[in-house]
Amino acid sequence: MIHIAVCDDEKHMSDQIRAFVSDFFRKKNREIYLRTFLSGEELLSYDGQIDILFLDIQMKDIDGMETARKLRAGKFRGFLIFITVLKEMVFESFEVQTYDYLVKPVDKKQFERTMERLYASMKNASEDSLLVRKGYEGRIVQKDEIVFCEIIDRKIYLNLTSGEVLDYYERIENLETKLNNHFFRCHRSYLINLKHLKGYKNGMAYMDNGKEVAVSRLRSKEFSSVVLQYMKNI
Repeated sequence: MIHIAVCDDEKHMSDQIRAFVSDFFRKKNREIYLRTFLSGEELLSYDGQIDILFLDIQMKDIDGMETARKLRAGKFRGFLIFITVLKEMVFESFEVQTYDYLVKPVDKKQFERTMERLYASMKNASEDSLLVRKGYEGRIVQKDEIVFCEIIDRKIYLNLTSGEVLDYYERIENLETKLNNHFFRCHRSYLINLKHLKGYKNGMAYMDNGKEVAVSRLRSKEFSSVVLQYMKNI
């Protein structure tokens, strides 16, 4: 499911974007969760996942640019599309990693061109990211951010470069199929990201976050071979 938010203090504009979004993803046969917000303050108080955000720049009180700065300073890493009547504001938008902007009144053909490009970008990004589902929430994690994965009692623990440990329920065999060839199953309980491997000695893999991961004797020979092959290819 794709989580989408529309934030505009003009209800007719919010309704129009909402209709365009629903129509676009219906044609793609993709399930979406769509929320609308009428102010930057209301949006900033929302703690749910947002994959795509349509944000009006000119709003009362806190404007769209300041709202975007605060969102980016927090956990928002999704696609940001500004809605604006001021083309000159576009140059400021680079600092908040804007994907694109739509000029009011929003033309449906312009909207669909932007969304086709964004949708293609999302599909490409999925090859480099992992969707982690925990309860009713979902989170996208970049594979390069994963230092190693550990399984304890049917629960996966992702050790991330930020120092955060993200846990959720999944079989490690299923996770292994979702990761790329930069990851190696060095132990029945561990998958390590070779990009974050610093060294290997006496059955222990030393990771660049300071952690040590056990390598089983049954897999040590294959592990050495995989590491050598990986070093040749980088």
